Amino acid sequence: MDYSIQDIARLAGTTSRTLRHYDAEGLLLPSRIGSNGYRYYDERALVRLQRILLLRELGLGLPAIREVLDREVDEGAALRAHLGWLEQEQSRLQRQIRSVHSTITALEGEEPLMADTMFDGFDHTHYKEEVEERWGQTAYATGDDWWRSKSPAERDQWQATSGTLQADWADAATRQLDPAGDEAQFLARRHVEWLGSIPGLPRTDGHPAADYVRGLGEMYVADDRFAANYGGPTGAAFVRDALTVYAAEHL
Repeated sequence: MDYSIQDIARLAGTTSRTLRHYDAEGLLLPSRIGSNGYRYYDERALVRLQRILLLRELGLGLPAIREVLDREVDEGAALRAHLGWLEQEQSRLQRQIRSVHSTITALEGEEPLMADTMFDGFDHTHYKEEVEERWGQTAYATGDDWWRSKSPAERDQWQATSGTLQADWADAATRQLDPAGDEAQFLARRHVEWLGSIPGLPRTDGHPAADYVRGLGEMYVADDRFAANYGGPTGAAFVRDALTVYAAEHL
């Protein structure tokens, strides 16, 4: 079934002008052009538009989105990875909603104000104890200071980079690439460089320590919360194996 450009603009909550701009940028080509000159889009184009809008919400610009779409040819894998991130955000927002509801109820005089739950879902320190147990108080404190020093735009950009990397891993795992192959090892290098941007991590010669990288890979597999970021247990195992090879050869 084909949809006119006006139909797609209405369904997606965007404009015909935006869709024509996506066409001009090579992001979303119409499936066909009618004899009347109108653009029409099929179901595959709708899936691509959904991915474009999801990546836009992560803060990526159009050139970066085009690069992601051209690289991640397995749409299902990419969407599964993005779904994992959205579900994590949903959980965080639900906690925020509950905490705000509690505050409103307290302000209206029906219940006492509960300070210990007022900020649930707002604080990136949710995993403070877990991080300190795994890597020590200094690692957490340094990373905490680094994150707090970022502007909202810088935080959004860092999270967008993280989301893109996770989607690329999930896509590679779905294609059943060799963890020791060139493409997987390129992803491993990107991953280690991404980790290297975070201060406070165990380091050797200026880069993340090999033991730390290997341990992180094992954690991705052991912890379902992290495995979800890479398409599930199979994807997480692929990331672990690729990181293990990279650590042995380069760290």
